[in-house]
Amino acid sequence: MLKRFSQTLMVLVVVWILSLWNLTSAIAQPLSVNSSELAKAVQEIEALDAMRSGLASTLEGQVEEPTGETFKQVCKPVGMRAKQLSQENGWQVKQIANKYRNPAHAPDNLHAKMALAKFEQDPELTGFWQPETVGEQRGIRYYRRINVEASCLACHGQKENRPQFVKAKYPQDLAYDFKAGDLRGMYAVFIPELQAALQNSLENN
Repeated sequence: MLKRFSQTLMVLVVVWILSLWNLTSAIAQPLSVNSSELAKAVQEIEALDAMRSGLASTLEGQVEEPTGETFKQVCKPVGMRAKQLSQENGWQVKQIANKYRNPAHAPDNLHAKMALAKFEQDPELTGFWQPETVGEQRGIRYYRRINVEASCLACHGQKENRPQFVKAKYPQDLAYDFKAGDLRGMYAVFIPELQAALQNSLENN
């Protein structure tokens, strides 16, 4: 089912990209981003979210309070995989949320804030693309929603029921009082324009 969903989503991505390029070509030069790379980004993020969901499911039925070791086994691998995708592909892969636990996951620009608002307003929206400039680099960014699952509530449920290690490690924590099905946040994948990425690579070598 996940494979079928990913294939359908990739088809929609191609259609969206074509319409997006038709729009941008009227007002600016089209972005030099390979469509196959965009499809790959969707596929990788679907796999990343499936990984997140699978790891979170290991908490189902547990009666013991999660610990720092639980975090290392369940949450940390997702962040590590996001970094790996960035390094392997020259992308910038982030997890972003309004109610964040790690300040590094706070919205990084106005576009990100608007994307979160868009997901809040449309619970049926899974993901979308939009052209962006990050720093001084042009490119395109893919936003994909993250929903709260029941197993996530072990650490993200009521404020007073948060595990002790969370209270100690994240004194400014905002990621609590969620319910299953709520918007937890989103993945944001920035793919730089091909020419700009090549130039940066040459300058760094």
